[in-house]
Amino acid sequence: MTERLRGKRVLVTQADDFMGPAIAELFRAEGATVIPGKSDLRVTSAAADLVAKAGHVDVLIANLMMRNRRNSVPETSDEEWQSMFDAMVHPLHRLVRAVLPQMIARRSGKIVVIGSANAIRGTAVRAAYSAARGAQLAYVKCTGIEVAGHGVNVNATAQNWVSNPTSYTPEIVAAPDFPERIRDVPIGRVARGWESAALALFLSTAESDFFHGQIVPFAGGWAV
Repeated sequence: MTERLRGKRVLVTQADDFMGPAIAELFRAEGATVIPGKSDLRVTSAAADLVAKAGHVDVLIANLMMRNRRNSVPETSDEEWQSMFDAMVHPLHRLVRAVLPQMIARRSGKIVVIGSANAIRGTAVRAAYSAARGAQLAYVKCTGIEVAGHGVNVNATAQNWVSNPTSYTPEIVAAPDFPERIRDVPIGRVARGWESAALALFLSTAESDFFHGQIVPFAGGWAV
């Protein structure tokens, strides 16, 4: 290992969910001190409290996830719509708002949002989930441009069909109907967790210094 993150302090939210475990494992192997965030970020003060407790943060991995209930638009209630934004959009702004001042003061910092390819390819019965994911990406584009001159990089991945303990578990991938579900994924398989983590790693190192407000699709050709 080259230890590309030696000496870096990395805050990973929802550390036990979605891409949290794979990212934490790879980043530790690359020399980072990983600070696992496990608090419920739907609570208004939780994001600021988490950042304050973490102290010095070189890299923020905004790993925010809520399961998509796959309801049609007429079946999507106000409560379900709001819940998606409460879990994935409002915490993102609060996290970034809390961590940016220290990064701007140091003129150094990386913020990586683990987003979804559902925000860039329309699919049925996912309107609430995809809208929240789309809001994340729009936020990244604007914030990335805003802080580009301050030595801070804000970027996002847009993934789908990636093995993880929340949405593509071994049980889901092994289900009899899964080959039909993955039929329109050009690569014909789900990604391994470390493959997604490797993209997040790139966006967390000096190798990505020229990336600002960019969305990087990661979906085996399903979305580009």
